Amino acid sequence: MGEMVGNVVDVLGRTINPARISWTGGRIFSVEPVTTTEAEGKPFLLPGFVDAHVHVESSMLPPAEFARLASAHGTLATVSDPHEIANVCGLAGVEFMLEEAAKSPLHFCFGAPSCVPATAHETSGAELNASDVAALLARPEIGYLAEVMNFPGVLAGDAGLLEKIRAARLLGKPVDGHSPGLRGEALARYVAAGISSDHECSTLDEALEKCSLGMKILIREGSAARNFSALLPILGVAPAECMFCSDDKHPDALLAGHINRLVAAAVAAGFPVFDVLRIACVHPVEHYRLPAAFLRPRDPADFISVSNLTDFPVESAWIRGRCIARDGESLISERECPILNAFQARTLCPADFTVPARGSILRTIDVQEGELLTREGFVSLEESDRVLDSDTSRDILKIAVVNRYRATPPAVAFVRNTGLRRGAMASSVAHDSHNIVAIGTNDRDLCRAVNLLMESRGGCVAVDGDQSLLLPLPIAGLMSHLSGHEVAGRYSELTAFVRGMGSSLEAPFMTLSFLALLVIPELKLSDRGLFDGRSFEFVPLFPR
Repeated sequence: MGEMVGNVVDVLGRTINPARISWTGGRIFSVEPVTTTEAEGKPFLLPGFVDAHVHVESSMLPPAEFARLASAHGTLATVSDPHEIANVCGLAGVEFMLEEAAKSPLHFCFGAPSCVPATAHETSGAELNASDVAALLARPEIGYLAEVMNFPGVLAGDAGLLEKIRAARLLGKPVDGHSPGLRGEALARYVAAGISSDHECSTLDEALEKCSLGMKILIREGSAARNFSALLPILGVAPAECMFCSDDKHPDALLAGHINRLVAAAVAAGFPVFDVLRIACVHPVEHYRLPAAFLRPRDPADFISVSNLTDFPVESAWIRGRCIARDGESLISERECPILNAFQARTLCPADFTVPARGSILRTIDVQEGELLTREGFVSLEESDRVLDSDTSRDILKIAVVNRYRATPPAVAFVRNTGLRRGAMASSVAHDSHNIVAIGTNDRDLCRAVNLLMESRGGCVAVDGDQSLLLPLPIAGLMSHLSGHEVAGRYSELTAFVRGMGSSLEAPFMTLSFLALLVIPELKLSDRGLFDGRSFEFVPLFPR
């Protein structure tokens, strides 16, 4: 039995009322009015925030530890795609996420990964076919079909992919989309296949077009992809069709804030507070059929208290009548986590990263700060060039993707705009197949960075000559077994180390992790070679 007096924010009714909330057995049994005087100085009580699309694995924390950090910011539920660990460990990875999430009070709505592997143009650790996905969707704890990243497959009528979509629709479960830059007739066909949402819009025009076709627009602000500012005006046009999400949030960023920051920023930009709160607290609940907790009698006693409706500083967070966070600190106990992984370790040598010049023009991957989208670049070569090395004077560095599941030669290409002046960095967090991706200013450091990850069976590492700094990620090469605060601290140290080597990127390891993501244009690198995400085919490193 419990009770709290405060200013109850009725997000559905768009009112604020002084009231006493009482609950027992984890459910609210009454919301009784009190006088204004009784509620004076008391906090605002409102439904918890929902992250409408997130890959928990990208926090580098297993679900229960993710919950400890997120709940301190008022996040009480997530719509979570276990796509990352599924690409490494298959169905066992999905089971791992479900079992670990069950150890936490936070509401995790997991989806059935639709694209494992994400494409046929890379090597992953597993495959989930249509029958696997249908079996997952039939489970009550699986709430939706997770992002259909292979939009070219949908447009081409890929039978297996369409069968997964049909399985979700037959069960009445939403189908999440992923269609960066898709417009016009192709977009209309993609939506007609049953896709209900998109979190990849990077421009307002793209978001408005998708919205006009019935898609829900998930406004994303993550550690690498930050589209909030560009998409914010849609809140004044179609607020009823929007949700907030992070997609990928690294541990240092999660420690600093979550959906609460987007809510505060939207209100500060002048949008009505009730519109913003519906986007953050109501729309994901309705779309994904999450347990409704809107501070009504018979609702679960899930809510947060904040001291104002401007900055939304979270004083406490409650689930089923239990306080799980207070004053920015989690009250959820830490738990030990089992280790699950898939790694074929081996040792490479610097010569494995040699690139003979085979033309007069070099194709490059050009990074864009704050975007998952890259650009295709071209560099003229000198006739005297026989073997190509990184060129820090022009910010042209080697990038390699090394297959972690079997012994094959590294795929090596070149990337611009990372700013790295010395050393190398590498990560086994490399969307979506999570092979090792590495960038280096010289072959020796590049090779050493890769080998350190091979030895540790996953992690993030930076190497600068004889110095190195490693954050091990023993759980699938994606997540740590340490506490969230410790992981965030070590990750911040690693980021500072890389910036000391010259990197100009705000989130260097997050950006690195997406340079192998083939479904995001324009140019990416898989373990099989350089890939054009527009034409969806491999392209030569030397076009001529």
